[in-house]
Amino acid sequence: MDVSIIIVNWNTRPILRDCLRSVFEQTSGLEYEVIVVDNASTDGSVKMVKSEFPQAIVIANSDNRGFAAGNNQAIAIAKGRYVLLLNSDTIVLSNAVSKAVVFADAHPNAAAVGCRILNPDGSLQRSCFMFPTLLNMILSSTYLYKLFPRSRFFGRESMTWWDYDTVRAVDVIKGCFMLVRRQAIEQAGVMDQRFFMYCEETEWCFRLKKAGWQIFYTPDAEIIHIHGASTERADGVMYLQQRGSRLLFMRKHGGFPAYVAARILTALFFLARVPYWLGKAIVCRSKRDDCLRRVGLYIRGAFYSLANSERLLVKRR
Repeated sequence: MDVSIIIVNWNTRPILRDCLRSVFEQTSGLEYEVIVVDNASTDGSVKMVKSEFPQAIVIANSDNRGFAAGNNQAIAIAKGRYVLLLNSDTIVLSNAVSKAVVFADAHPNAAAVGCRILNPDGSLQRSCFMFPTLLNMILSSTYLYKLFPRSRFFGRESMTWWDYDTVRAVDVIKGCFMLVRRQAIEQAGVMDQRFFMYCEETEWCFRLKKAGWQIFYTPDAEIIHIHGASTERADGVMYLQQRGSRLLFMRKHGGFPAYVAARILTALFFLARVPYWLGKAIVCRSKRDDCLRRVGLYIRGAFYSLANSERLLVKRR
């Protein structure tokens, strides 16, 4: 078996159907299997997969275990010499899976390979990043990379200066399309399930690189990523989760002083946004409720960042 394609799903039936259709229509020249892990969807996703794509293996969970845990379940039964983490809100283009495998075979030091990711309108979606550090957290919080996107300093974390037109060794690739070598998984371990959502691929890439492997991006393979389809209804909870996951990464890999400093920076990030949304609540009466909700969200985020950063996380262990 060349590759096990793993799709973790939560209530994305229509786009999951499109994703699976693209996988089976656009993957050739490989021996592969498809494993769908459903995290207790209530929209009939499991029934749809079983009836329309009987060749896919389905793992139906009774609760939402998150992205990392779902992928780990599939990795445990996967037969491929590579596993491909593929989001349900993606469309595979032009035999992208095969192209990624060919690239990985040609680069035996590659633990993971990412591809060129496009938005639904065809524009580029940035998918490679540097690891979180205190400097990167400060720069990303200022949003100066939006004013100076070609700056290698201000745009360092999201690599905004790069056009994604060349092969490059990077720190982190997005988990929406992440081809990972089984040999590297056996050496570095599976995903850390404490990361319920966000930063789980970042932490995994960190351990893979620490074990002596490389993370690569190739523009040869392409997919479309709708982005955030399974979390857009989760309101501010996922926003707190995103910041909490970064703090969890800093606690695990940044050292205690850096972790404490990161908590303070995160609290300041939240508090700095309170005056703006308070002012907007006063000026825009039609949007007052939404603005005040954001104020409460940021105040809660600042408090949790300082008092107990794990309270930012959806699920805590």
